[in-house]
Amino acid sequence: MREENERLERNLGEQPIARLLATLSLSAHDLVAASSAQLTHKMVRRACKGRRLTSQVQLKLLNALNAHTAGSYVLGDLFDY
Repeated sequence: MREENERLERNLGEQPIARLLATLSLSAHDLVAASSAQLTHKMVRRACKGRRLTSQVQLKLLNALNAHTAGSYVLGDLFDY
């Protein structure tokens, strides 16, 4: 298991969520405020930078974005991994 984790690339470069937030003129604080789950500014920052996130954190981000924008985004719109 440890060897598998060492081979897994964790930094994946800027993700589509960063471009989407810029296009919509949203900040990390907007997502944190819109979230009904425990979402932190650090989670948003890590998502934008391309750090590999757990599926739970990805869903928190997705739900916060959809709640704030009344959109119907899917995970594929936010992440390319």
